Amino acid sequence: MEKTAEQIVHEMALKARAAAAVLRRLDAPAKNAALLAAAAALEAAKEDVFAANAADVAAAQAAGTGAAMVDRLTLDDARFKAMVDGVRHVAALPDPAGETIWTRERPSGITIRKVREPFGVVAVVFESRPNVFVDTAALCLKTGNAIILRGGKEALRSNMALARAVRAALEKAGLADAVQLVETTDHAVVAEMVRAVGLVDVAIPRGGERLIRAMCEAALIPVLKHYKGVCHIYVDDRADLAMALSILDNAKVQRPSACNAVECLLVHEKLAPLFMPMVRAWAKGSGVTLHEDGAGVEYLSLDLNVATVADHRAAIDFINANSSHHSDCIVTCDAGRAAEFLRDVDSACVYHNASTRFTDGAEFGMGAEIGISTDKLHARGPMGLEELTTYKYVVTGDGALR
Repeated sequence: MEKTAEQIVHEMALKARAAAAVLRRLDAPAKNAALLAAAAALEAAKEDVFAANAADVAAAQAAGTGAAMVDRLTLDDARFKAMVDGVRHVAALPDPAGETIWTRERPSGITIRKVREPFGVVAVVFESRPNVFVDTAALCLKTGNAIILRGGKEALRSNMALARAVRAALEKAGLADAVQLVETTDHAVVAEMVRAVGLVDVAIPRGGERLIRAMCEAALIPVLKHYKGVCHIYVDDRADLAMALSILDNAKVQRPSACNAVECLLVHEKLAPLFMPMVRAWAKGSGVTLHEDGAGVEYLSLDLNVATVADHRAAIDFINANSSHHSDCIVTCDAGRAAEFLRDVDSACVYHNASTRFTDGAEFGMGAEIGISTDKLHARGPMGLEELTTYKYVVTGDGALR
């Protein structure tokens, strides 16, 4: 008899909780050894992974899937190497689990330590990108969290191939159930994952706005969310125009399907007569379609919203009203205006004279990231190792009484 979604999640979560208890007792060298073994297993399985990924990509193209989604789905040599290197980089990073955040000695005779510790069981629901499976598994293992992953149906073959390699490596360390992949595409499983109170500690969606909203509406457990990436670049009338074009090109063209790619260009109205012809020439040469209505749309393609604003204060107001509070940039040589922008724009990451494409765990020195949070509670911006821990208070005394 086929298992129900509730049964599938319940059984996987019980295994994950048992694995999390084992992980909690492991020291950093043991976790690092497991990560290095997983990296080696992935390299050995590269041929199988690429064959599975090719089948996924072919099926997606045959189904008429959009170019941005196909790009996110596709693994090539560079992306595969970056994925495996990311695992090794995570192994080399300091382990935050067990770290003392602060210590206080009280007049009562007690000593209090605020100590980082893993969540326990993390559920990750993601779409398209197979590398998310590896990135999130590595980060959770390093921090002592067991993880249950549910990918999109478009990447199922790829994810299963990656899971086989990682779990085979972890099984030798008695940790196979620390990383589990849901192999059914039944949407009911996602709803059960976010309702598993007492079994799953936190859920993290990695996908489109529709997926995130559906998970939040069904959730009975905490959800760390990453809504759409409507990122802005404001070019001030005191900007270096060559720098502005270079930043714009990198932020839009280098990988337009990424959530940290720029989606809206704002130009100071005094600069527009000079700069906009340059932008139109650049767009024509780069294959970028300009939408000169300033709408807050996340295209994830070579499309760009454009609008003019009165000044940097108007740009700040526009961004706060229309952005997704992900990553926003000012290009200017005026330090005072830049300082106002960085202070007043209410986004997870704010930039001065730098591409928004830097919003990334690896670029921030965190190693592979589990996501980029646009929330304000628990985590904001790229979520690395520290963001996969909570904390507890460890209190010691010598017969202290209140």
